[in-house]
Amino acid sequence: MSLSVCKFGGSSLADGNNISRVTEIIGSDPARRFVVVSAPGKRYSDDIKVTDLLYACYRESVEKGSCAETFQKIRKRFRSIVTELGMDSFDIDGILDETERAIEENKSADFTASRGEYLNARVVAAKLGRTFIDAKDIIFFDDNGRFDESRSYPLISEKLSAAGSAVVPGFYGTGADGKIRTFSRGGSDISGSIVARAMNADVYENWTDVSGFLACDPRIVEKPEKIETISFKELRELSYMGANVLHADSIFPVRKGDIPIRIKNTFRPEDPGTIILPSKKYVKSGNIVTGIAGKRDFTVIFLEKSMMNSEVGFARKVLSVLEQDGINFEHMPSGIDTLSLVIESKFLAGGMLEKLLRQIDAAVRPDYMRVLENIALVATVGHGMASNVGTSARLFSALSEAGINVRMIDQGSSEINIIVGIDNADYEKCIRAIYHEFFRREKASAAED
Repeated sequence: MSLSVCKFGGSSLADGNNISRVTEIIGSDPARRFVVVSAPGKRYSDDIKVTDLLYACYRESVEKGSCAETFQKIRKRFRSIVTELGMDSFDIDGILDETERAIEENKSADFTASRGEYLNARVVAAKLGRTFIDAKDIIFFDDNGRFDESRSYPLISEKLSAAGSAVVPGFYGTGADGKIRTFSRGGSDISGSIVARAMNADVYENWTDVSGFLACDPRIVEKPEKIETISFKELRELSYMGANVLHADSIFPVRKGDIPIRIKNTFRPEDPGTIILPSKKYVKSGNIVTGIAGKRDFTVIFLEKSMMNSEVGFARKVLSVLEQDGINFEHMPSGIDTLSLVIESKFLAGGMLEKLLRQIDAAVRPDYMRVLENIALVATVGHGMASNVGTSARLFSALSEAGINVRMIDQGSSEINIIVGIDNADYEKCIRAIYHEFFRREKASAAED
């Protein structure tokens, strides 16, 4: 029998009515034996996610010694969920009491934040009549805070196989020190992917509030095309650049196991969604471009030095400066005598930019340095780009026609993406111009043929 591992996001589990819908989805397919859940999300636009309430609980506990005031909101939320589910015999108050005490005793941000997934998994497991398996007992991190595959995968497989069907809270596991440790926000996607890999699932279903990926942000382009099939490589590029249907790091576990991901809509389960396939299973669609995504607010530090290419260790010295200051870089385009560092502007606030420039000057003595601020990056992604002559020309012609000045160009070695740096003010116009060229104009040409 086939096996699906399902992860349900916060919007899918925001209240009891939504959880009832989720239990129907799970029950409709016997392959859906293992379920990973997020904490309850927003029920309406002005609502507060349970995870955000829990972070507030942590701060209150540290500052006042007790989190009773904020935890009362969480208590009310879960009581409401249990009531809506008609689970009158479920001892939610006992579990909440125990959780509040543990938060005040631990005084740990990670432990506190993880309790939303923990509590929701307890509720969902009881509603489904399935075994609750605590993530702390099967998911582990090593001394460097990285996911520990060798320790986790055998335990996940052993415990879930013995249970037959189970509910697991996402987002957290146990650190090398024995304490609860969380993934980054949105990390339940990673937990689901890990469980799918450990169980050698046929598919990893990620249920959310959208019917798959769109070719670009619908807040910028009205009714963009839906992406029916996408490769792991394309998804990685788009997720990293801001297409946030799925946590970017959740790709890695299932990619190693050649397990497809299907993005599904909890509120429209009949929609086919988007299927994300390993390279060996992926067949290119007819589109040259699969999707467009981007992010604002970058700073580019441009360095120029004669004979840079023959100066051994030049790039290493520059990157060592970033490392000692704890700064990540997004991209590092280079030429024979030039090198550019693309860095999120938030890392360079409070005088850090000036400090960094002084340190780079002292380390490599460039002939010239220039800084570009308020830069947006836009990535055009697709396997069809490498095999279609003139793709770059079409892209830059479209930007030229739209009056957009390209400040930086970076093409990945995989040849499935072209990234342009443009002024923040041109960000939305840039995405519209590229979308029009590769989707609307393509469709018009096809119709004429």
